[in-house]
Amino acid sequence: MQNAAAILALIALLAPMTPAAAQEKSERLLVVAATTSVHDSGLFDYLVPRFYAATGITIRVVSRASANALMTAERGTIDAAIVNDAEALDRFAAAGEGMRRHRVMFNRFVIVGPAADPAGVRGMKDAAGALREIARQRAVFLSRGDDSGTHVAEQHLWQAAGVNPKARSGGWYRETGLGMGLTVRMAGRLGAYALTDRATWLKAGDPGLSRVLVDGDPRLFNPYEVVLVNPALHPHVNVAAANTLVDWLLSAEGKSAIAEYRVNGEQMFTPSPGETN
Repeated sequence: MQNAAAILALIALLAPMTPAAAQEKSERLLVVAATTSVHDSGLFDYLVPRFYAATGITIRVVSRASANALMTAERGTIDAAIVNDAEALDRFAAAGEGMRRHRVMFNRFVIVGPAADPAGVRGMKDAAGALREIARQRAVFLSRGDDSGTHVAEQHLWQAAGVNPKARSGGWYRETGLGMGLTVRMAGRLGAYALTDRATWLKAGDPGLSRVLVDGDPRLFNPYEVVLVNPALHPHVNVAAANTLVDWLLSAEGKSAIAEYRVNGEQMFTPSPGETN
């Protein structure tokens, strides 16, 4: 009898999930592609447990550069994306790929570099001017080079500086093809300059190797937006859970959670102003 009971228990464990149970399980899983700066800053590690406690929905985060996150969304393999590239989002929305686009938070970019500051840009408030001086001195600069929101912002600053860094002689301008956290750490080890969002710098940077040298330029404003994958194009998208995520991020509870996340006592992101759900 004991053997029979054990066999029945094993069969129950191995039996396929009923359609209703499978649907309920899928409704409890939300796949979100997030730009690497959001992931590398540690924000999602902080938010996910709080979102689960409020909704019972499990989030699986896929870390991607903004352009790659939206390409993933176009394939319908995720449910929502959080990125910091407004121009790419404009194209994504114009193609009908997204819905419920909202700004949810912001921080700012900074230029970090070695404490010795060979380019002499420390304290400058003109980010484009600082890049121009880095190029003039041929000081080593690491670019993500990955079509991320940070990379796009960097390219705009080079344009404002009137400099094409790839056309300048020497090996001072280098593209890593890596995420924000790894690029920040590599810049520290190489004694290089880099553009980074301040949150990732605080989380991943090594103050013993590099410093924040340029901050405060209005052009360094760095907003993050959430967008849902259009279920009309991808019917399998978990639109109910994705809508719940947007509602929570825009709620007083969600905004409070974003504002409360700190590293070494410093606030990492500021919730976007506007209507609270």
